[in-house]
Amino acid sequence: YPPLQLILKQEEMQTHYTSFPSSSSRSNKYLVLSIVANAILLVGIGCFSLQGSLSAGLAARSTASQSINVINGLPQNLPRAGRFAVKSQVLDKPHVTTKSQQIFDEAKTLMPGGVSSPVRAFKSVGGEPVVFDRVKGAYAWDVDGNKYIDYVGTWGPAILGHADDVVLGKIKETMEKGTSFGAPGVLENELAKRVIDAVPSVEMVRFTNSGTEACMGMIRLIRAYTKRDKVIKFEGCYHGHADSFLVQAGSGVATLGLPDSPGVPKAATQGTLCAQYNDIDSVKKIFEENKDEIAGIILEPVVGNSGFIKPTKEFLQGLRQLCDENGAVLVFDEVMTGFRIAYGGAQEHFGVTPDVTTMGKVIGGGLPVGAYGGKKEIMEMVAPAGPMYQAGTLSGNPLAMAAGIATLDALKQPGTYEKLDKLTAKLINGILEAGKAAGHSLCGGHISGMFGFFFAEGPVNCFADASKSDTEKFAKWHRGMLERGVYLAPSQYEAGFMSLSHTEEDIEKTLEAAKEVFATL
Repeated sequence: YPPLQLILKQEEMQTHYTSFPSSSSRSNKYLVLSIVANAILLVGIGCFSLQGSLSAGLAARSTASQSINVINGLPQNLPRAGRFAVKSQVLDKPHVTTKSQQIFDEAKTLMPGGVSSPVRAFKSVGGEPVVFDRVKGAYAWDVDGNKYIDYVGTWGPAILGHADDVVLGKIKETMEKGTSFGAPGVLENELAKRVIDAVPSVEMVRFTNSGTEACMGMIRLIRAYTKRDKVIKFEGCYHGHADSFLVQAGSGVATLGLPDSPGVPKAATQGTLCAQYNDIDSVKKIFEENKDEIAGIILEPVVGNSGFIKPTKEFLQGLRQLCDENGAVLVFDEVMTGFRIAYGGAQEHFGVTPDVTTMGKVIGGGLPVGAYGGKKEIMEMVAPAGPMYQAGTLSGNPLAMAAGIATLDALKQPGTYEKLDKLTAKLINGILEAGKAAGHSLCGGHISGMFGFFFAEGPVNCFADASKSDTEKFAKWHRGMLERGVYLAPSQYEAGFMSLSHTEEDIEKTLEAAKEVFATL
């Protein structure tokens, strides 16, 4: 039995634990409390020596510490950040997040849920988020000074690593000329040429300020081009928060347990038809039931918003064929995969070329950006060349263009994607092996620097498969990894991202932490 628990309630014990200023003084105070507790027992029992009491006290200190770690792993009723710390063989110091808690408490009074984007609130993994102070390379630091190996990478853009020196240099150089023009700039031409040169489907491109904005322009464009209203998307694929896309949209919608979003008129989604990912027959059926009414098919060529789900090449080829046969436009939403899984995106990786492509994240080098592009005959429908209107005050912003140019130039260097693939393979294979060795059902995979896994036997080929995974266990695992200095996407329904700044040592430390956490689940 832990003697501390005889004289302190559990929460008081946790408070005492975090109030100690250093590991040495904390150990001494634990020892003193343990000795006092055992001394009380000695008076009542009268059958132990002082030496035995000290030994019991030392054992009690260890047991109490283990008890705290177990409590921390629970996904339900997780402690408020900063109330107590976790001891681990992986970390040099306890994980305390008192300042994060204070800032987040204030944020909840200022912004809905305390965040500017829902998944950041940790709703699906329990507990409350840490508040970042700074990032560099493969690492992030929170306001309490905790350091994390980061596999979110600002949700994909930080493929070179955070705050890359070359990218920052290009931004600073451009900033001297102004932060926004609202007029044509030479850097738009330079980034456009790089995108057109890299992405097989793109002959012309329009820049926007986000992936959502790019998808909004894209769907209007394909409807204008085909003079048809209906579009096919896939269950669990996310294409931004425009009304017509918030139908079985995965990602943040799935994370929050919302089937769709209130406030979306029925009329806005009547033209959106949903098929099952990796199931070509479900797509054929929709075409048969809506003859000559389908404007296009829109999909994530590798799903990142239902977790990480690969397509079969045959599935993508089947979609290309169906669009050709039915006069529809094939659209790849490569906001995540563009320049991430290959320099030319998923269409280069799989050898299947769509008619239109949406992009974002990597092409802005960490600054707000989006783009859609495609065949010249389609893109010339966009104003002012054509009648389909779309505009944006900050579109083509010189800072975002500069960051994108520097990022794409770095990615074009030899060996870039080979390095991403090697590091990511070591990480995901190590996680899967460690989890299975600990007795857990796991499946997952990666393509280049994009990865993911599920607490499920698998295989996971669509959102319906992903939704059967053990999200409660994922929540425990996520919390345990966070407390051991590993920052992962706070949702089972999000992919992870590797950067060129990650090292073999980072992967090894992550796998050590993973083994430790798997053993507690």
